[in-house]
Amino acid sequence: MMIRLARAALYAVLPAELLVAILLVSGVRLPGPVFAVTEAVVALVFVLEAATAYRLFRAARRRGADRRAALRETLHHLVPMPVRRIMGFELRSLASVVLWMARRRQGVPRGATAASYAREQTPMLLMMLFAMIVETVAVDLLLGAFDVPAGVRVPVLLIDVYGVVIGLAYAASSVTHPHVVTAGELRVRHGVHLDVRVPRDRIASVRASRKYDERGMITVAGGTLAVAVSSQTNVTVELTGPLTVTRPLGSQVEVTTIRFFADDPATVLNALKSHEFSTP
Repeated sequence: MMIRLARAALYAVLPAELLVAILLVSGVRLPGPVFAVTEAVVALVFVLEAATAYRLFRAARRRGADRRAALRETLHHLVPMPVRRIMGFELRSLASVVLWMARRRQGVPRGATAASYAREQTPMLLMMLFAMIVETVAVDLLLGAFDVPAGVRVPVLLIDVYGVVIGLAYAASSVTHPHVVTAGELRVRHGVHLDVRVPRDRIASVRASRKYDERGMITVAGGTLAVAVSSQTNVTVELTGPLTVTRPLGSQVEVTTIRFFADDPATVLNALKSHEFSTP
């Protein structure tokens, strides 16, 4: 109960504190009582967060966890899984930019076959990034023309620039995290957001099968996982039984069929055949 209260209080107070900071930097004078009450509430919330975190940390330590494990457990209790996963996606996406600049790929061991899927979506991503850059410049010029205070203009600019960086990071993650076929498994990925490992002995059949009407990038319906690029998939893998898959925000589902897109589906089929797997 106390953990849920701490979460709710934190997520309610942080936006309010950010709004107050923007107003103050922009030169807006807040009534004294309003400012005092706001800061008092913020202080109480942080005291509540600190007390809750301390109790969780001490409880983990009493159970025998070391400091790092106790801190990790405390974080997991205070921050919901979807928030943690989104934060992890952004950090790993940013790391993908470094890998992309170094011309390296993540999770492709020696002797494995990598199957890219970024080529089909690259033109669209480039157009989106160009539009985002134009929008960032245009909005900043517009705010400057209307003499909008720096307290508003700078945060808007930073948010727009961060959006461009994340867009670039998403594109980089698609290049540096290809599908992978090894002697032991088929690894189906979508950037840093999805990583499905399918043991070879769980594959009943695999075939080229193109669909142009997928309804999303990562969807699950009727026991089928679809990992699409530009609404397309072109490889279908039938499994010998249900496989548990972790979706991007942490929920788990069981699937018996996986459809995904590869720039060259023959690369996947040939790699599977070379490891003594016969397609139907």
